[in-house]
Amino acid sequence: MVLPLVVGVDGSEPSLHAVDWAADEAVRHDCPLRIVHASLWERYESEALADAPGTGPDVVTERDLVEGIVAGASQRARQRAPTLEISTDVVPEDPASALLSEARHAAAVVTGVRGRGPIRELLLGSVSLSLAARSPCPVVVVRGREQNRQAVNGLVVVGVGGGTDRPAIRYALREGAVRGCAVEAVRAWRRPARGTPPQSQPTGEPARGEEEQASLLLAEALDGADEEYPGVSVHHTLFEGSARHALVARSSAADLVVIAARRRRGHLGPQLGLVGHTVLHHSECPVVVVPHHE
Repeated sequence: MVLPLVVGVDGSEPSLHAVDWAADEAVRHDCPLRIVHASLWERYESEALADAPGTGPDVVTERDLVEGIVAGASQRARQRAPTLEISTDVVPEDPASALLSEARHAAAVVTGVRGRGPIRELLLGSVSLSLAARSPCPVVVVRGREQNRQAVNGLVVVGVGGGTDRPAIRYALREGAVRGCAVEAVRAWRRPARGTPPQSQPTGEPARGEEEQASLLLAEALDGADEEYPGVSVHHTLFEGSARHALVARSSAADLVVIAARRRRGHLGPQLGLVGHTVLHHSECPVVVVPHHE
């Protein structure tokens, strides 16, 4: 059974960009596309509205609006990919819970960068960040410039921090293969802090030692990972500075940035680390967050 690519829609322009991206991605991977709109209206209001006065056939209800959103998204995907297998659903849950449930049976879950409402820039935190921190499958946040969303740059960037990033590396290589493009593996490194005890520094010039160590760790993380995709060109890039700044900087030239889900427990449940937060908020291209067990 081929798992579907799930995309959440709410009728906003960013969610329609997500539909476009998801349709193209489903074609690349020859998998079905499932379009989901999550609405609590069905749970809390449908019965009351059905019995309320003034709800004749000419009254536009919330149900009509919801069905219009889903139908419009499906038509948009169909126009973009006429042969694609598409299914739709309206789920009576809040968006984060609904998409987390969908994630248990999905190849990946795709969302837009923000939704509707007066605090649109903050809605990434309420839905997409929650998904990225808790989803059992990869989560894609479609953001950035149109050129980057349309995959015309021919480059997938993957952040490499260590051996636990293997699932993200494999995901990036798989994307490189289906897109016919290069993969750039990026690892950040820093100069030793002033005053570091000499015995903790590598031999030779401290900065050069740190850079060489980063190069070795990058090669080690990639060792053997490309054997499954021998036709993909993989470039190693070392970046002096923080990993989050490195990935945001490289996102401007990329079609996709792939990062591992470095999750930590907080008082509000699982949360992403600083790199994940920064890249999801500031990347100039779509971002994929890959769980360690993917």
